[in-house]
Amino acid sequence: MRRFLAFLGAGFLVGALALPATAAPSDDGDGKGDKGFTITDSRITESSGLAASHLHPGIYWTHNDSNDGPYIYAVDSSTGKTVATVTFSGVGKPRDVEAISIGPHNEIYIGDIGDNLDGTWPYVWIYKLPEPKVLKDQTIRATQYVVKYSDGARNAESLLVHPKTGRVYIIDKKEDGGHLFEGPATLSSSGTNYFKPIAAVDLWATDAAFSPNGQQLAVRGYLGGIYYDWNGGKIKREGRLDVPLQGQGESVSYSADGTKLMYGSEGDDSPVQAEDAPGGASDSSKSPSGGGSSASGDSDGGSGNNVKIGAVAVVVVCGAVFGLRRLTRRRG
Repeated sequence: MRRFLAFLGAGFLVGALALPATAAPSDDGDGKGDKGFTITDSRITESSGLAASHLHPGIYWTHNDSNDGPYIYAVDSSTGKTVATVTFSGVGKPRDVEAISIGPHNEIYIGDIGDNLDGTWPYVWIYKLPEPKVLKDQTIRATQYVVKYSDGARNAESLLVHPKTGRVYIIDKKEDGGHLFEGPATLSSSGTNYFKPIAAVDLWATDAAFSPNGQQLAVRGYLGGIYYDWNGGKIKREGRLDVPLQGQGESVSYSADGTKLMYGSEGDDSPVQAEDAPGGASDSSKSPSGGGSSASGDSDGGSGNNVKIGAVAVVVVCGAVFGLRRLTRRRG
């Protein structure tokens, strides 16, 4: 995570001691939309991706960043406990798994797309396996896809699958902003899959997600986020997301019904915090209107009104220490 600490420091000054008030679980009043939770599994110390299950309400799939193995974990958002561990077989040894997404046919896509040195790997991998119908510890055979970028190797932490077309996209991770890369209409397991840039993304992206109706794209970074109108891939920036300040914010997912955005972080007992999703993210007539508390228009120059003054300095220091520890470990 190059220059992660410097980025945190800058964010602290710009933030003017404002911490989004997201620590307490929210309730949308009708039981729909998931609440925040804490991942309690001691094996999950580097949760780097998050995806709402299509088959099991309230379940979120996650995985560790690196040095873990071919595993994904099903976490119950009502308790924070892992209810199933899936080992995916039929692939090589994962290198740097950074993202997870679920396609329209209930297939889980896992992005082994991390490259902290921006060009070390001439290719990266995507794994695909069916979402299990029964939640239990099990092994499932996966399909492995070789991925290259049309303009050269790069680091990325955001992989997403369009919920209607099933097309796979990647957003690379660049401090000055990256690009949305589009994969082939159908991935090939026998050849190389070339991803090409189709649109600029104005963020140092650590994860991204499509809304369930496929009409919005939410992109998060360490200290902020942007949501776009999908517009058939010709993305149009609509506003900012009030991303909660977390120790090392690495993941985002819409809830299954599209009413919430769930923000995750790395670390032991890592929190997943819920915010109202921008209006239009869900097909439900009860989805929040006017953008909800988690979005603000680009014209206001701020991160929303839902803030509280508190021990933000402690949070920033803890985040800096955690980032330094992880950076040191990776370079060691």
